[in-house]
Amino acid sequence: MTIADPKEVKTFLEKHPEIQFFEILFTNMCGVPRGKRLRRHEIEAVYAQGRFLPGSILVNDITGQDVEATGLVWEDGDADRMARPIAGRLTPAPWLGDDVAQIPVSMYELDGTPHDLDPRHVLKRVIDRFAADGLVPVVACELEYYLVDAERTADGRIQPPKSPLTGERPTQHQVYGLREVEEASGFLRDLWIAADAMGVPLEGAISEYAPGQLELTLKHHADALRAADDAVLYKRAAKGCALRHGYEATFMAKPFGELAGSGMHLHVSVNDKAGKNIFASDKPEGEPVLAHAVGGMKALLGDSMAIFAPNANSFRRFRANSYAPVAPTWGVNNRTVSFRVPAGAPNTRHIEHRVAGADAHPALALAALLAAVHHGITNKIDPGPAIVGDGYAQAEGSGERIPVNWFAAVDRFADSAAMKDYLGERFVKMFSTVKRVEQDRYQAVIPSTDFDWYLRTC
Repeated sequence: MTIADPKEVKTFLEKHPEIQFFEILFTNMCGVPRGKRLRRHEIEAVYAQGRFLPGSILVNDITGQDVEATGLVWEDGDADRMARPIAGRLTPAPWLGDDVAQIPVSMYELDGTPHDLDPRHVLKRVIDRFAADGLVPVVACELEYYLVDAERTADGRIQPPKSPLTGERPTQHQVYGLREVEEASGFLRDLWIAADAMGVPLEGAISEYAPGQLELTLKHHADALRAADDAVLYKRAAKGCALRHGYEATFMAKPFGELAGSGMHLHVSVNDKAGKNIFASDKPEGEPVLAHAVGGMKALLGDSMAIFAPNANSFRRFRANSYAPVAPTWGVNNRTVSFRVPAGAPNTRHIEHRVAGADAHPALALAALLAAVHHGITNKIDPGPAIVGDGYAQAEGSGERIPVNWFAAVDRFADSAAMKDYLGERFVKMFSTVKRVEQDRYQAVIPSTDFDWYLRTC
């Protein structure tokens, strides 16, 4: 995606005289949108020369605090960088009101150089590796998440929302239940209206494997940057629409200890210069190049876990028999593995990467996934035999496991030569720094569990 042409905003203003406010939003490496709300008379200047934003927001942690250890706060004088609008993404934002629009931006140095800590530019760096080989990755993001009451319980817990039809709270799993989708229909209608307004290709909804859990799919796209932007905007719209209905839409990886976690399943295939899917095959397992891509996913999974599972809560999701993966396994038409080759027509052959949590940054998760795919194809890495049957049971005896320690994952990411090669050495250093500071801050908070377990026993 290129920087937007100033003509784009002029056309928009002519078409939408009702729009009086514009939110510019940048989503940094922790995945939280940040920006400004501007008035109508200010927006043309953003398209003409950009908008200054403090460089420190590139490295704010998940709570919005500065991370001084990055050197981008006091040592840098918290110097401004330039935010530039992304082409083709200026749209109404109906959940914010009939008179509000939004425009996502990317960050640049003042000399016009793409900023290497902007997740979109990190993803673009990986896409360029494919382009150099005459290849185009085709991707899609599939997100699971919960609707919960906007207000917590008296003891600070969250709970599924009451049905707008019966006033009762759901207690059953009811996977693929139509009643559950119907009870969320008001929220879903608003969400689909918002998606259409944003040009986000949001498809059908299902009730997932827990009370209040939903899954909606985004269409495959041969522009991975646009696919990442779609996922970012979709998450924001889901949260906004949910609030209007008295809910919170949470993309936490594991909001309920006893219920299913929420993943972001990443779908990927690769086209050649002629637009042909190089994974396509009459064989269910695809062409050998598909296996090499899986081999790359297995080889770089440990190095990438800090991206796929970026938060302390992320690692609570990886539990056997939970539809979340536990080992770096692959298989055909099998949801008990990490890397699934779905059933389908030969020309649709692709891989579903099931490791990332819904809390992962879509652009960074796609960057890490595509780095692994490119690595595997380039080096013709053998993934080993596909799993047939229960991948959880077979993982028990294999000794292979997905790394599930947040601290170890960040350390491994920080030291990964492959991640530095694909994502950029400075990005790897800065992401690791932000996450280590987050870890220190997280550890400094005493949870109620500590009192429950240790107050009387120690």
